[in-house]
Amino acid sequence: MYLFFDELQRIDRWEDAVHSFRVDFDCDIYITGSNAYLLSSEYSTYLSGRYVELRMYPLSFQEFLQFHGYEVRDRKSPTGETKKRAFNAEGESVEWNELFEAYLHYGGMPGIADVGLVQERALSLLEGIYSSVVLRDILEREKHRGQRQITDPFLLRKIILFLSDNIGNNTSLNSIVNTLVSGNMLEGRTKEGKPANQTIAAYVSALLESHLFYEIKRFDVKGKEELQTLGKYYIADIGLRNYLLGYRDTDTGPMIENVICFELLRRGYDVAVGKMGNKEIDFIATRDEEKIYYQVTEDMTSEETRRRELAPLKMVKDNYEKVIITMNTYSTASEEGIKIVRLIDFLLEPIR
Repeated sequence: MYLFFDELQRIDRWEDAVHSFRVDFDCDIYITGSNAYLLSSEYSTYLSGRYVELRMYPLSFQEFLQFHGYEVRDRKSPTGETKKRAFNAEGESVEWNELFEAYLHYGGMPGIADVGLVQERALSLLEGIYSSVVLRDILEREKHRGQRQITDPFLLRKIILFLSDNIGNNTSLNSIVNTLVSGNMLEGRTKEGKPANQTIAAYVSALLESHLFYEIKRFDVKGKEELQTLGKYYIADIGLRNYLLGYRDTDTGPMIENVICFELLRRGYDVAVGKMGNKEIDFIATRDEEKIYYQVTEDMTSEETRRRELAPLKMVKDNYEKVIITMNTYSTASEEGIKIVRLIDFLLEPIR
């Protein structure tokens, strides 16, 4: 027997009912709900540790293809190499770059598959999701929890726009405040004055708790310690970013980085940004005893770019796997043990 409950937190003493069902029935119980009423971290208090949290993310690229009716088939090339091809519902072959461009454009919200890859319909759906997350999960949640309330929707939107525009950039509270003020982004605020760092911190924390953004901490590879400053923020769905800022093909690099970050999270890795001297490694992915260093770049066809992307990985002297993921490259040959992988091949890998 399977019992499903949605928005159960609205009911007083719901946890007592769940405990009684668990004792009285041979069943699996699933609880879904909005962060507007209860954060996932608080379930342990109500359920006494007798639960497993299933973290849900927007669709991966593989899932995006399945939801939109594309089939991936293996094909042997004349050289004997196995290559993957994509086909639409009519059996016609579709280019990978076109499919990935659609993924970058529309994002991975499952509802897009219902309205189709039509810009006006997709934007309307994304607007509804954004309004639900911001107006319900952030602005309303604080009223129910009796905590410091997020009272300035204008400031909240400006912070959302700033973080959306700076995915993959090292970010601090000071940099948010200074950019908003110096760029005159706070003109028209109903409240006068420069917002305090504590206010910005509260608003950013609310965005993280709502899972609209994820913070990736920096890790000092040489010193083997987590750094408390200049982490990076990534948006949960790249389609939402395009809804907020408009689609910009000049931003392909940061968008690819965003996609890879969530692909690693989806595969169960803990993810950090690596600091190696004055250089940076895009992602350090760890899972159990496994550790992989990743560099992500849009293009590696030039020798200069190739050297720049290889440099920080070459500085790491341990024996863990090191990988560069790129959209465009003239060669995927390994160099000094560092693998070079095409982006599409990485995204289509079977999940281990």
